[in-house]
Amino acid sequence: MNSARAMSKVWAQQSAFNRIVTFSTKATQHAAAAVSSAGAEPPGEEKTSATPPAAAQPPTPTPTPVRKPIVPSNYRFIYPEFLPDPKVEWRNPIREKLERLDMLDRRRQIDLPEFYVGSIMAVTSSDPHAAGKTSRFVGICINRDRCGLRARFVLRNVIDHQGMEVVYELYDPTIQKVEVLRLEKRLDDNLFYLRDALPEFSTFDENMEAEHLEEGAPVPVNDIKVVLRPRPWLERWERQNLRGVANIDQYIKDKHRKSAEKVQKPWEKYDLMKQYRSTIPEEEQKEVFAEVHTELHSLELQRKRNKRKRTFVKPKQLA
Repeated sequence: MNSARAMSKVWAQQSAFNRIVTFSTKATQHAAAAVSSAGAEPPGEEKTSATPPAAAQPPTPTPTPVRKPIVPSNYRFIYPEFLPDPKVEWRNPIREKLERLDMLDRRRQIDLPEFYVGSIMAVTSSDPHAAGKTSRFVGICINRDRCGLRARFVLRNVIDHQGMEVVYELYDPTIQKVEVLRLEKRLDDNLFYLRDALPEFSTFDENMEAEHLEEGAPVPVNDIKVVLRPRPWLERWERQNLRGVANIDQYIKDKHRKSAEKVQKPWEKYDLMKQYRSTIPEEEQKEVFAEVHTELHSLELQRKRNKRKRTFVKPKQLA
C-alpha cells in the first residue's frame, strides 16, 4: 500500500502543469494618468503623494450615450392617423397602442403611400359583384379624417356627367392596392366645395398614368382656384375662409355678407385653450412616433427601392 501511494504522488507531480506567474511593469491606467497630470519631477527630489494609495479612487466609467430615434417633423402630416384623438373623453392609451400595432402589421402587407388632400389617387378593392371580383376607382382626395384603425379618406370623380364619391377606410382589409397618380396639396384642408363647382374641376381620366416625383423633392402645392356654380349650394361657403374658390363673391348678396359677419369669430385664433383641445401636444406626438419610427422608416426604405425598380428602364441592346 505504501509503495502504491508513493507511486501515485510521483505520477501526480510529473503530470501537473507548472503555474507561471507574471508581473507587469507597466503602470495602471489611473497611475499613468496621475503621473502625466503631475508632470516630470526635478532631478534629486522625490515626489510625496498627498493621498495614500489605499485612498485612490478607481476611474469612473463613462456612460455610453443612448441614441434616441430622430423622428422627422413631417411625420404628423404623412401619418396623421397614428396620433390619438384630440378629444380626451374618447382616448384610451391601451387601445391606441394595440391599434398602432395592427396598423403596422397592415402596412407590412400593403403599400400605403404618402398622400394629402388634393392628391389624385387610384384605389383597387375587392368587389364580389364586379366582373373580375375587383373594382378600381380614380379620383381626387377631398377629405381625410379620423384616427387609428378608423382613419378614412374620400375620393371624388365625375363619370358620365355624374359626380361620384367613394369613402375608403385606410386600413380596410378589402383594399388591395393604393396608388398615388399625382402627389400634390391644395390651399384648403378639405375640398367639399368641389360638389358645387363646375364638373371639369373634378373630372379625371380613369386610365391616368402615375406621375413620379424626384426623390427628396418637396410636395407641390396646387394653387388652382375653382369656379362655383350659381346658388343654391350644399353649404354656406361664404362663411368659410376658403382660399381655393375664385368667384364666391359673385353669387352672394348683402344679406349673406351681413349674416356671415354675425357668425364670424376672429378671436378664436388667439384662443389657446381651444387650440390645445383640438390638437395633440408636441411632446405626445414625439412619444407616439418614437414607438413606430423604426418600422415606418424601414417601410419607407422599401418603398423607395420599389420606386427605383419601377422607374428604371432597361436599355435596349444595340445591333
